Amino acid sequence: MAAGLAERSCLELNAAARGPPRRPREVVFNPPGTAPLPVGRYGDSAGGFCYQESAQLAAATRNRFVRWTTSGDTVELVEESLDVNLLNNAVRLRIQGCPFLPGGVHLCEVQSHLVVLLITAQTVHRLLLPHPARMYRSELITESQMQSVFTDIGKINFREPSNYYVIPSVPGLASNSVASVAWLSSEGEALFALPSALGGIFVLKLPPHDVPGTVSVVELKQSSVMQRFLTGWMPTAIRGDCGPSDLPISLSVHCLDHDAFLFALCQDHKLRMWSYKDQMCLMVADLLEFMPVSRDLRLAAGTGHRLRLAFSQSLGLYLGVYMHAPKRGQFCVFQLVSTESNRYSLDHISSLFSSQETLVDFALTSAEIWALWHNEENQTVVKYINFEQNVAGQWNQVFVQPLPEEEVTVRHDQDPRETYLEYLFTPGRFTNAAIQKALQIFSQGTERYMDLTWDELKKEVTLAVESEFQGSVTEYECSPEEFWQLQVEFWSKFYACCLQYQEALSRPLALHLNPYTGMVCLLKKGSLSFLVPCSLVDHLYLLSNEHLLTEDDAAIFDDLEMSRDVVCLVQCLRLIGESISMEMAFIMEMACSRLQPPEKAAEQILEDLIANDTENVMEDIHSKLQEIRNPIHAIGVLIREMDYETDADMERAHHLNMRMNLAQLYGSGTAVNVVCWGVCKIAAIRFLICRDLLILQQLLLRLGDPMVLGGGQLFQSQQDLLHRTSPLLLSYYLIRWASQCLASDVPVDTLESNLQHLSVLELADTTAVTPHKLVTGPQTIVELFFQEVARKHIISRLFLQPNTSLAETSLNWPHLITAIVADFLPLLWPSNPGFLFPECLMGSCQYPQLQEYIRLLQPWCHVNMGSCRFMMGRCYLVMGEGHKALDCFCQAASEVGREEFLDRLIQPEEGEMVSTPRLQYYNKVLRLLDMVGLPELVIQLATLAVMESADDWRSQATLRTCIFKHHLDLGHNSEAYVALTQNPDPSRQLDCLRQLVVVLCERSQLQDLVEFPYVNLHNEVVGIIESHARAVDLMTHNYYELLYAFHIYRHNYRKAGTVMFEYGMRLGREVRTLRGLQKQGNCFLAAINCLRLIRPEYAWIVQPASGAVYERPGASPKRSHDGECTAVPTTRQIEILELEDLERECVLARIRLTLVQHDLSTAAVAGNSTPEETVALLVRAGLFDTAITLCQTFKLPLTPIFEGLTFKCIKLQLGVEAAQAEAWDWLAANQLSALVTTKESSATDEAWRLLSSYLERYPSQNSLYHRCVINKLLAHGIPLPNWLINSYKKVDAAELLRLYLNYDLLEEAVELVLEYVDAVLGKGHQYFGIEFPLSATAPMVWLPYTAIDQLLQALRESAANHHNVVLYQKLQDKMEDYQQKVSVATRDRLYRRN
Repeated sequence: MAAGLAERSCLELNAAARGPPRRPREVVFNPPGTAPLPVGRYGDSAGGFCYQESAQLAAATRNRFVRWTTSGDTVELVEESLDVNLLNNAVRLRIQGCPFLPGGVHLCEVQSHLVVLLITAQTVHRLLLPHPARMYRSELITESQMQSVFTDIGKINFREPSNYYVIPSVPGLASNSVASVAWLSSEGEALFALPSALGGIFVLKLPPHDVPGTVSVVELKQSSVMQRFLTGWMPTAIRGDCGPSDLPISLSVHCLDHDAFLFALCQDHKLRMWSYKDQMCLMVADLLEFMPVSRDLRLAAGTGHRLRLAFSQSLGLYLGVYMHAPKRGQFCVFQLVSTESNRYSLDHISSLFSSQETLVDFALTSAEIWALWHNEENQTVVKYINFEQNVAGQWNQVFVQPLPEEEVTVRHDQDPRETYLEYLFTPGRFTNAAIQKALQIFSQGTERYMDLTWDELKKEVTLAVESEFQGSVTEYECSPEEFWQLQVEFWSKFYACCLQYQEALSRPLALHLNPYTGMVCLLKKGSLSFLVPCSLVDHLYLLSNEHLLTEDDAAIFDDLEMSRDVVCLVQCLRLIGESISMEMAFIMEMACSRLQPPEKAAEQILEDLIANDTENVMEDIHSKLQEIRNPIHAIGVLIREMDYETDADMERAHHLNMRMNLAQLYGSGTAVNVVCWGVCKIAAIRFLICRDLLILQQLLLRLGDPMVLGGGQLFQSQQDLLHRTSPLLLSYYLIRWASQCLASDVPVDTLESNLQHLSVLELADTTAVTPHKLVTGPQTIVELFFQEVARKHIISRLFLQPNTSLAETSLNWPHLITAIVADFLPLLWPSNPGFLFPECLMGSCQYPQLQEYIRLLQPWCHVNMGSCRFMMGRCYLVMGEGHKALDCFCQAASEVGREEFLDRLIQPEEGEMVSTPRLQYYNKVLRLLDMVGLPELVIQLATLAVMESADDWRSQATLRTCIFKHHLDLGHNSEAYVALTQNPDPSRQLDCLRQLVVVLCERSQLQDLVEFPYVNLHNEVVGIIESHARAVDLMTHNYYELLYAFHIYRHNYRKAGTVMFEYGMRLGREVRTLRGLQKQGNCFLAAINCLRLIRPEYAWIVQPASGAVYERPGASPKRSHDGECTAVPTTRQIEILELEDLERECVLARIRLTLVQHDLSTAAVAGNSTPEETVALLVRAGLFDTAITLCQTFKLPLTPIFEGLTFKCIKLQLGVEAAQAEAWDWLAANQLSALVTTKESSATDEAWRLLSSYLERYPSQNSLYHRCVINKLLAHGIPLPNWLINSYKKVDAAELLRLYLNYDLLEEAVELVLEYVDAVLGKGHQYFGIEFPLSATAPMVWLPYTAIDQLLQALRESAANHHNVVLYQKLQDKMEDYQQKVSVATRDRLYRRN
């Protein structure tokens, strides 16, 4: 079907710019020595320049070109690129008072510079810019943006004399010709050729920019001899003798190595060729010889003629001449032929006629002419022709972008504001610049609207129109109909304004043709558009009937009959299309939008057509159908041509990193706009074709004529075609919708969170959009997709084929743009297995757009249904509708394993356990829901997945763990417990159990924790709680109490007692505070209670080990000083504790608490002290009663208590002030017997009284405590109080004597012996505890003779002391008296016995 490709019509692609109008940098220059001329002297003009290497894949200037427009004394230069977004790429240069000649801008490339040559009515200028190849090496161009060649234009010194020159007044510039040409010589001189006021040409030569020199002026004249030699004898009126007849109307130059050929098309219809170097006219040709002429034409001056050159290395130099005549024009193409001896002639190639009136511009290649006209209605007409192959002179049409509708139809059920806004801001209709200018005028210049974005512009337009409207409504009340009418009136007024500016900005000024890439552009006042080849189907449908009739000759198919059938079929479609009114077209639009069957809409439109057929269109269609030999086949061929369905997905893109120079190919905003607008145009045209085809098929079904259906064709095949056309129509409707649907601006933080979600799905590398990209205006979602994803796929498919040699590949624009669009459509085609487009929308957070896309797709497209449901789920998730999302995810599960996108979604990670595809899918979705934070949905989906994974215990374990975790997070403790018990993996079950314990403890939900049954998990729970109890801080966590409650709930009292006892012990060891000791006491009481609940024979526990021996989970091993791990003792003595032991521990704990309450400073010591240590602490604190209780409990001697109390008495006795102050505190803590004396007593008296009472209350064997007290007193040199002496005399006078002797108290000893002897003899015997004194009838008595002897000896030895001598004598006398009485008593006793 490619036979007709070479000669086919073209489409103009001009995606209206939605970004704010470009703000070029302004440069103003006022050349000295010039007088201002009227700015409107010449019309606006435009042109373009393409770099020589713009078609080379590896060049820095690839796909780059410069375009310019002149208006008065201003030229605007813009550098465009199809590959990268150029920064600072526009400059507006104003040369004050010097209007530019139309076409007076010329650009030339030299080794390291781009030279801009400018020609105004008074001056010529030269600007030197760095060449892009010098600014960048092409291998390094990997960024999506780079600096333009105009970036440094501000650094140019325009006043530099070598850069400009004022045109001399002699010979002076011709006033009635605007021809000009400029070029660079091989030496670097800048040359400007201009029409001379005297006729002929003069050339200004500026020396090379880096060589000093002066400007020279050369006039090109013919000598009369030379003229006769070249042209023969002619009348002098038209000879080349500087008469006005040889005034050049159009100039062109062809540069050679050291010369330049200057071609001048003159007023006398002659073409003259000059050699600049020789300053000779080499050829004169009369062009009237090549066209039918009248005498009038020969005598009239040829002011409308145009000349263009085209050079080809292989074919040489071609000259294209447009000869203008009233009401008609003719193109002549010549080839320059050189003969011997430097003589030249023209070889006529072709003459082509055109009836268009006003030629605006034309462009020439070595094979084609492209021409731009304005017709009588002032509409743009562009055509092209291949003059070598097209013998019939048949021009090919270019379908130019029509202006928006003159009026917008607003139905009564529509809101005028919404309807107009939608129409104005639908991508592709109006440019931002046109709307801004209209807004400026409409607001009557009250505000300055600058650089508004598309959305801001929309708001400003609404505000402006509404405020105008509000200001005009004077009536307080008006009916809805009047209100509606007024709204329409104001909106249509604003719309007319926009239309006016859109028309002005869309006016084409010139054609720009790139001979290297074959790219043709239309240069307009406010924009640029591209001409691209039209596909065959669109070409046939758009072509007017008079052109279609000749398509038979072109034989679009190899089968001529089939060609005729298709042409006739398309003519029928055109007849239908032309008959359809806006209301009928709206029926089909609404059917597609509202998801109603298009076949039904087509049937309704057909009925309306038949009902309103005033011009007998149906008859015409019927007669046309008769000409089709096989309509079913023809329709099938047409459908096949429009269907982009592929069997398998196009290969996914190779990484373009290996080809850096391909990475940015067609990546600029301009290229993206062109490709996507091309797709939009095709979709719009094809939608109409399919619509008309559906109506035609309904007509065929209605006719049911076997003749029409082609003899016995089955009704069934007709129905099949109908059902094939309907999805085709809907596919194009969807692509057209997407091409006009704007993408939303997404904040960076939203993109980043989206990236996290995609990383969970492991899709981040394929379709996620980078937040930093240079976009001039709001993109459509198709542009976004092409820029981010599709372009790389398409370019890699086109260029990375094994047979493509990149070095030899030069870029051919018509073929490439056709191939790119043809490869792009399958990526957008809804019924293809590839799912990149929705995936890209998801990756770039375009969720509302994605939702609408799937809504339009779902009822009729049965490919990727699961993927669509998944995407819809993602949309709902983002919109916060989690339950809808879950339904979608579940519906998508049934398609896992059948769709490419879902298969990519479930690719397992490295090291991940591979399960069934559906379970992997569920796993991904669960992770997504978890990240979004929807635990209820996670539980629902995991429960569903559990049912799917009945045979896979590993997956079951994972899912049950997931259910457990989320139930626990939500506080569903019972459900979490159930999930835990159902987990088939013991290790995971244990992990969950551990988590349950910790979380419920942290939440203080201990009742739940205790009351769960823990079937088969009892020991594990106990182990977990125990290990936690032993591993964490005792005062912040209550794991021991939990364990106690756990055992009590299960009536396991001994375990409960053990737990509390261990808790108490550890509290004493580790928490040495008042609170710790309080808790310790309570723990021991609880332990005692537990054991009292058990039968006595079982009321025992095992002594818990000390803290170091517990094997705590996760604890680091203990090491010795040299770093070696110390062995944990494996065997230890088991100690059994009974109730009595616990009671004793309880008493000790209570006493410690009492001590600490009395004196907080003892807390650190008391916590873990032994009973003996505690007694010492109590004595020090003065808690003697408590100490005695402790000693009695643990059967300890009271000696330390008596010693301590005695010492306190001594301190008081010695009158230490601090001791006096403290004494009442500790005295109050001991129970003193009631005071008997009425006199006021001191602390010292009370202390002695306490000591006395203790000695009475706690008798000891051998009067141990008395001796201990006396010892202490005597040791400190304190005289013994009488009550103490008296009480001890009664108990053990002999010991008292020995103590006196020990401490050298001789006088007291003597007195004691004297009294003792008297007592024995019967005087005061009751004070010494002697029941029966000495007598013959009483029992025997005795004296401590040894001690008395020692006393006597001591007195004898100290005879030096007179007092001691007296004492000795006294004692000696007494002893002798005693001896005497003893011997008498003894004799009496013996006497009595006998």
